[in-house]
Amino acid sequence: MDKNRTIKILLIEDEEFDVRRVENTIAPFSRRIIISEVVSDGKSAIELLEKKKNEFDIVIMDYQIAGGIRGEYLIKKIKDTDPSIQIIVITKMTINLTDYEFAQSLITAGAFWYCTKYPVDIEEYIYQPTDFVLSIFNAYEKKELLRERINSKAKIKRNVEGILTSKQIIGVSDQIVKLREQIKKIADSNAPVLITGESGTGKELVAYNIHYNSVRKYENFVPINCGGIPEQLIESELFGYEKGAFTGADKAKPGLFEVGDKGTIFLDEIPELPLTSQVKLLRVLQDGEVEKLGRLDKIKVDVRILSATNKNLDEEVKAGRFREDLFYRLNVLPIYIPPLRERKEDIIYLTDYFLNHYALDIGKPMPALTEEAMSMLVEYDWPGNVRELKNLVQRLLFYGENIITPEQIASAIGKSTSSSGGFSRDDGISFKSGNGYPTLKEMEKQLRLKYFQYIRSKTNSDAEAAKILGLAPPNYYRMCKELGLK
Repeated sequence: MDKNRTIKILLIEDEEFDVRRVENTIAPFSRRIIISEVVSDGKSAIELLEKKKNEFDIVIMDYQIAGGIRGEYLIKKIKDTDPSIQIIVITKMTINLTDYEFAQSLITAGAFWYCTKYPVDIEEYIYQPTDFVLSIFNAYEKKELLRERINSKAKIKRNVEGILTSKQIIGVSDQIVKLREQIKKIADSNAPVLITGESGTGKELVAYNIHYNSVRKYENFVPINCGGIPEQLIESELFGYEKGAFTGADKAKPGLFEVGDKGTIFLDEIPELPLTSQVKLLRVLQDGEVEKLGRLDKIKVDVRILSATNKNLDEEVKAGRFREDLFYRLNVLPIYIPPLRERKEDIIYLTDYFLNHYALDIGKPMPALTEEAMSMLVEYDWPGNVRELKNLVQRLLFYGENIITPEQIASAIGKSTSSSGGFSRDDGISFKSGNGYPTLKEMEKQLRLKYFQYIRSKTNSDAEAAKILGLAPPNYYRMCKELGLK
């Protein structure tokens, strides 16, 4: 509590004699507590509170006040205007009486404290001064805590809304409209979700939308690429370990399932999970328990599990590379994301969105596409799906042209415009750009980008691509992020 801040009171009292007694009671603390306003009826009080939002810290009100708005009804109306404001009720109704039910009804309605006025033959004070002032300080402290909590919640809500805005699922096709409806329906369930679709369709984007539309949205969202973690480390990363669990474990480490407790775990490329780890994951799904290396007892966790793959898990099960029982546990709510070539009407909207987003990001004006250039984008088969379109848009902006022509589209994709029909990717690299010749560093990046895209288009998983490229999975994952492929 800020001990230097003045506590401002709204007094609702229709008897001048009692207004004076309240003023006298708090007078020794006039530097900390002031009566900002005095009104004689409930209607005036509500109007004042609505007009001067956040002006008052505490309301002191007489229970039997003039007008039709009084008692418990007035308490509720005051709380409606500001849930953090605290209310102290004073009344002479209970002089020489014990009426627990009456006092309880005031607290239930929302009052912070209740006291019985001194009889009228005590002219100086409304109530025992020490108790009365102490209740004001306590009410103020509670109000400050509540307001801080309300502000924190509002800030977190704004952050969540900001994340959802940046993670929009763009498109007008029937498939995408259905996908968005599906996400809304399953968001508040706790059942596992298996997201399937080709590489680059946006499986992680769907997972983000499920989490941030769910009741767990204020908790952690932990994305894990099962193919990006070396096999010998995956269990310690997922489930953690205790100090001394193995040579080199000089301190305990929480696993990602502990980090995601109360939140959501997103397991991308789930078929890359080794069979030994699949057993432990099954236990988390069945019992909500994590087996930590070096620990005898199990740790309870409450996580929602979303998983994703571009593979056919049925075939992985038949081949013995994936546990059948785990497959059924993960596949409670399946979501399929169609490839971009099956929803071509979305290409215009996605192109416009990415052009606007990345042009703003690099501080350049958004270029326009000729009708022929847009038709070329729509006709293209997009083997890398939305991810490929996003990368192509960034490449087009790199050219620095105000009008994007079919020739620039062809150059960005790496295909001559003289080809007829069935426009598709080749692996060529252009030495030209809109601003002259690119630097060696820029050319190296283009080469890496094209080669990574080529290998990814020929493989079924990041783990397989990393192996072909001769990279350790963490290095592969890092380089993909640097190239804008993740």
